Amino acid sequence: MVRAGTPQADRPDDRPGAPGRSLAPLLAVCAGYFMVILDVTVINVAVPVVGRELSASLTGIQWITDGYTLVFAGLLLTGGALGDRLGNRRIFCTGVVVFTVASAGCGLARSAGALVAARLLEGLGAALIVPGSLALLQQAYPSPTARSRAFGLWGSMAGVAASVGPLLGGLLVTTVGWRWVFFINLPVGCACLVLTLRHVHASARRLDRPLDWPAQGALIAMVALLIAVLNEAGRRGWADPLILAGAGLGVLAAAAFILRERLARTPLLPLRLLRSRPLSGGAAIGLLFNFAFYGMIFTASLYFQHQRGLTALRTGIALFPAVAMTMFASVLSGRLARRTGHRPLVLTGMLLGAAGLAGWAAAGPDPDYPLLVAPMMAAGFGTSFALTGATATVMAAAPDEYSGTASALFNTARQIGSATGVALGGSLLAASADFTTGLRTGMAIGAGAYLTAAALALFCVPHKAPRHAAA
Repeated sequence: MVRAGTPQADRPDDRPGAPGRSLAPLLAVCAGYFMVILDVTVINVAVPVVGRELSASLTGIQWITDGYTLVFAGLLLTGGALGDRLGNRRIFCTGVVVFTVASAGCGLARSAGALVAARLLEGLGAALIVPGSLALLQQAYPSPTARSRAFGLWGSMAGVAASVGPLLGGLLVTTVGWRWVFFINLPVGCACLVLTLRHVHASARRLDRPLDWPAQGALIAMVALLIAVLNEAGRRGWADPLILAGAGLGVLAAAAFILRERLARTPLLPLRLLRSRPLSGGAAIGLLFNFAFYGMIFTASLYFQHQRGLTALRTGIALFPAVAMTMFASVLSGRLARRTGHRPLVLTGMLLGAAGLAGWAAAGPDPDYPLLVAPMMAAGFGTSFALTGATATVMAAAPDEYSGTASALFNTARQIGSATGVALGGSLLAASADFTTGLRTGMAIGAGAYLTAAALALFCVPHKAPRHAAA
């Protein structure tokens, strides 16, 4: 293994899996990331059954899904800062332990409130795992070519988890019960911890960098208020005083975060990093494509079960075209990036995603299932195809000492996008006169998000990722 600081020259043995280059660090990191993404997708086909067994409302179902994402998104920057300060491997392993224990708590929950609480703890574990995952890959594979391949495989692991999630969730729910949707994380978490401790080198620590707790508090408040407003708007209405008050407080929290970061001696997120167009633009692209894709998965899952009467397993099979495409799209884009650069791949992926969701919105109120296969495939392939380029762009634009922070920023943006897509999708379904109108409106909004991401790619993603442009 090559330690951080090794010159970044391409060498034949730098690529993952080449002679002299162990795959163990990649497998260890990807095992942790697999659990995190699996819990985003596996729950979608299980929540209707969970809601019935635990007597949860539609809003309660949204919180079972979004409580995890809320804490995950709100604490990612803290996870990144802790990794930069205390060592990315240490924080990564801590996250794996927390996530595994919380998964056991989810499986043992006897009420909707207990399940939401355990999901919040899972979100904390995920927030410690994900920033360290990219930083540890950056450390283990220092050359640009090796790193691009590693990021591609990391992204494909998200695709595997996303594709396995609905099928695995449906299979578990219809055979051994929904609780095994969470218990399945226990062996994966144990294997990940063993692999990491045995095969991943300890990371450098920077104890002179204190944590910016006021900024973290403002960020958590901003994310929590945003998701709470979107979750409750469908039930209360967009003009409800509590919704308006929550939106106003969310704006104030965002302003407080920016002000604090301007004044802090050691900010949680140095604002100078955001002056890098590749870094800030890449994060915005990640937010938009997660918003569109995971909003589509959530609303489509409810549609297949509530409107078409499919079982959880058949819903997973119905969603498979969307998520199956993600399994190899990231690997393909990682290979093509060496020839084409990142911008054409991100642009192509976002245009495909937009075409897919626009096709669903235009398919009519009750389309035959075969008409939905191509739109779902386009959205799944396009999202994953763009992921590697967006990831590499953000990570290459940040200096090494802020690799954990850059990873956290990118994944914070993505998880805010996921949570917003789920919350807005649920609110549209609840507020619409009929289910299919809300569904098609959500698909049209998702197509617009993909198009916006494509426009950003033209201006923010270079053909070749910059090296430490924000340094």
